[in-house]
Amino acid sequence: MSEEDPAAGRSIGEVIAELRTEFPELSVSKVRFLEGQGLVEPDRSPSGYRLFSDSEVERIRYILRQQRDHYLPLKVIRSKLAGWDAGDRAPAPEDAAPPPEVFFGASGVSMTADELCRSAGLSRQQLRALVDQSLIEPMVLPDDTEVYRDDALPIARAARRLLAEGLEIRHLRTLRLAAERQAELLRQLVTPLLRHRNPDSRRKAAEILAASATAADQLESGMVRSRLRSLLES
Repeated sequence: MSEEDPAAGRSIGEVIAELRTEFPELSVSKVRFLEGQGLVEPDRSPSGYRLFSDSEVERIRYILRQQRDHYLPLKVIRSKLAGWDAGDRAPAPEDAAPPPEVFFGASGVSMTADELCRSAGLSRQQLRALVDQSLIEPMVLPDDTEVYRDDALPIARAARRLLAEGLEIRHLRTLRLAAERQAELLRQLVTPLLRHRNPDSRRKAAEILAASATAADQLESGMVRSRLRSLLES
C-alpha cells in the first residue's frame, strides 16, 4: 500500500491541517509529544513516515478537547484512554462534566510573577495590568511575596492570545464581569447545601458546581461560535 493511498492513513501534516480549525495552535511538536507520551500510536509507512488512522485522529481530537475544555492533566486523560483501549468503556461524552476533584483540583504548585510571565508569554507590565483588572489574583505570602496558583496560567495564556489579536487589557474587563456574573448565578444553585457544614453536602455542592460550570461554558462557547459563524456568513 503506497503512502499516497488514503486508506493507509494521514500524514502528520494532514492531521494538523484537519484539526487546526478547532485547535489553531496545534503543531507537529505537540502531536509528536502526545505520541511520545504513549497517548497516540500512529502506524509507519515503509519509509518511516507517520500515518494516522481515523481512530488515532479522533484520539488526538479528544485529548485536545479535554485539555482545552476541562483542563484535564495528561495522567487523567491517559487513564480514560486506557480504559477505552481495554474495552471497559469509551471515553466520557464530550458534554460529561469532570468530577469535582478534577474540575477544582489544584497541583499545589505556585509560580512567581517571573515564572508566570515566562510560561504565559506575558510581560511584567501586562501581568500587572491583568492583576489590576482583577483577571488574575495573586496570593500574598507572609513575607509579602506575591505568588500565583496554577489556575492563573490558563487565564494568562488566554489573555496573551487575545492581546496578540489586538484587544487591550481594558477590554478584558467585560469577560471578567461575565465570569463573575456566571459564578454568582451558579452559587445560587448550592447556597442551601452550603448552609449545612457536613462533608456530604459539600461534596454534593461541588458536584453540582462542576457539572453546572461545565454546561455553562459549553453553552457560552456554543453561542459565541454560532454568532461568529453568522458574522462570517453574512
